[in-house]
Amino acid sequence: MTTYNVPDMSCGHCKASITDALMAKDGTVELAFDMDNRLLTVAGLEADQVIELLDEIGFPATAA
Repeated sequence: MTTYNVPDMSCGHCKASITDALMAKDGTVELAFDMDNRLLTVAGLEADQVIELLDEIGFPATAA
């Protein structure tokens, strides 16, 4: 599992968009959101895949 800082993630719509995009990728096993701290934890995908996909959908991220 890798945790990411996603500073632009602030609401339920953001969470839904991220969930839809990541769950559509083969290999995604689990997602966990910490909306208060704008953190996302992903299991099953490589960090570079997650960062690239988040950037494509408008949520720039960095590994925490």
